[in-house]
Amino acid sequence: MTRLIAVMTASLVAFAACAAQPQPPYEYGEVTPPEPLTAHPDSSDWTPLFADDLAGAVNPGGVWKFDEDGVLTTLEEGDLFAAPAYDDFILDLEFMTGEGSNSGVIVYANDIGNWIPHSVEIQVHDSHDRRDNPERSIHECGSIYGHVAPRVQTVNAPGEWNRMTIRCVGPFIDVVMNGEHVATMDMREWTSATVNPDGSEIPEWLSRPKASLEPRGHIGFQGLHGDEPVMYRNLRVRELE
Repeated sequence: MTRLIAVMTASLVAFAACAAQPQPPYEYGEVTPPEPLTAHPDSSDWTPLFADDLAGAVNPGGVWKFDEDGVLTTLEEGDLFAAPAYDDFILDLEFMTGEGSNSGVIVYANDIGNWIPHSVEIQVHDSHDRRDNPERSIHECGSIYGHVAPRVQTVNAPGEWNRMTIRCVGPFIDVVMNGEHVATMDMREWTSATVNPDGSEIPEWLSRPKASLEPRGHIGFQGLHGDEPVMYRNLRVRELE
């Protein structure tokens, strides 16, 4: 038993040492930034992200459901992912918060079983009370969570629908919310897992530098993570060539 404990301890130490090793940046080669995304597109003929019955989606416990009006939500914890992995794409959707709602749109999820460090999250949150606050936060609605604060806060009051468009092209991520370009990110600049390029602190649970993240993965939605659920509708995606 003593030897078994020693072996297990050594294995855990080795694993921790390995996990602590810096992760090399993803090798992009030569990339050109796309034209700025400044408005919502006409997505009426795009591909629905999910089937009406969520067939094929990664939906543990079946906690996410569409209602008869095509509104997607969950009253429980549990995250929802589209089955395909996407690289260059543009996602268009509508969302509605309640008071105290907290959710997120997940892109480039390389590991859906441990997506928090291995993806990028665009925050969906009841941040309406921050619209007149001149100070922006990396935790409010429209932020690239933990990394980029929204340039301006445009989320509507709880109970009102909002529109959000997210474009991912290689390392470049852009977010438009309610007609305003609110956030942009070039993942190659995020070489640290502890400090953002502007010197602000990265939450400790975002433990992988975004520069090391492969720009390909699943699109998902964070389950109930606040006082009230977030509702989504008209989720459509277009893959970019």
